[in-house]
Amino acid sequence: MRNWPLPDFEQKICPPEHLAERLAALPRPLVFTNGCFDILHRGHVSYLAQARATGAAMILALNTDASVRRQGKGSDRPINALENRAAVAAALASVDMVTWFDDDTPAALIELIRPDILVKGGDWAPENIVGAAETLARGGKVYSIPFLHQTSTTQTLAKIRAVEAGK
Repeated sequence: MRNWPLPDFEQKICPPEHLAERLAALPRPLVFTNGCFDILHRGHVSYLAQARATGAAMILALNTDASVRRQGKGSDRPINALENRAAVAAALASVDMVTWFDDDTPAALIELIRPDILVKGGDWAPENIVGAAETLARGGKVYSIPFLHQTSTTQTLAKIRAVEAGK
C-alpha cells in the first residue's frame, strides 16, 4: 500500500502557539481576517480573495468550535469541526496561513500578529472591527469589504432544514 504525502496546503495550518516563529516568513504587507467559515460558500471565497488582494500575504484566523457555539448561531454549529474548516480554508490560494482563537474576539491574536492590514466583511463598520484602533495606531489600514454575493451559512442551513422538514 502506498503512503501518500499530506497535501502541501496542510503546511499552511499553524497552531497559535507556533505563530511567532512562522510570521517572519510571510511577506508584508500582511493581511489579517477572521471568522467561522463553517460551510464554505461563494461569498466566503470571494471575500477572502478580495481581502488577500489588499496585501502580500494573508492570515485567516478561525473561531474554535467553542467560540462559534458562544456566538449563538445554533446549538449544532459549527457543522464542520475546526480541523476540517482549517484544512478547507488552507486549500484556498488566497489564504497563506490559517490559525485559530478560542476567545470571543481575536483581539489578543491581532496584537500578537500585528498585521499591516485588518479586513472584515461589509457587515462590520471599520470603527467596530476588533483591533482596528490598534492597527491604525501602528500605521496600518482597516477595510470593510462589501459583500458581492448575498449568501451565508445560516441561509444554506435554513434551506437544508426546510427540505428535511418537508420529507
